Amino acid sequence: MPQGLTKNLILLISGCFLLSQFQTNLQFEFALYPAAIDQGQWYRLITVALVHGGWLHLIFNMLALLSIGTLVESFYGQNKYAIILFVSLISGSLASYVFNPPQTLAVGSSGMIFGLFGALAIAGRALGANPKEVGSLIAINIAIPFLIPGIDWKAHLGGLIGGALIAALLKPKRSLWE
Repeated sequence: MPQGLTKNLILLISGCFLLSQFQTNLQFEFALYPAAIDQGQWYRLITVALVHGGWLHLIFNMLALLSIGTLVESFYGQNKYAIILFVSLISGSLASYVFNPPQTLAVGSSGMIFGLFGALAIAGRALGANPKEVGSLIAINIAIPFLIPGIDWKAHLGGLIGGALIAALLKPKRSLWE
């Protein structure tokens, strides 16, 4: 069963995606667009997670958020989970902003979700996850952008690193087995 913040995020992100289907300028206004950020639109570092490039993009991201987010939220607690999500989102967005050409347009919550992969890599053993399986999951997801063009691997890598670093600094709220 999804935890509170995970469930609310899925509803918020899905709702924004649905709204963007009727309000077509919302997709562009929320997208990560380095040229616009250079003009002071820093909010795009956060709003990028609210818009997606289609139904499949949304569904895959929300399934990943549901499966990994629920586990990470229950392990760290809602407040620390929110910190992990925020740091992952910002680090993924900053990596995309800094390392992509100014005219690149990026959408999606993948950077934030890759931060959850990073947190899972840090907390995986305590959660009962097999480190080899976690590593394989991360490797497969890192490889996907090289097989499918148009995916912002820089945001993924930035989110992964940010999520792992912040998860290593935070102590879990409790053991899952207590």
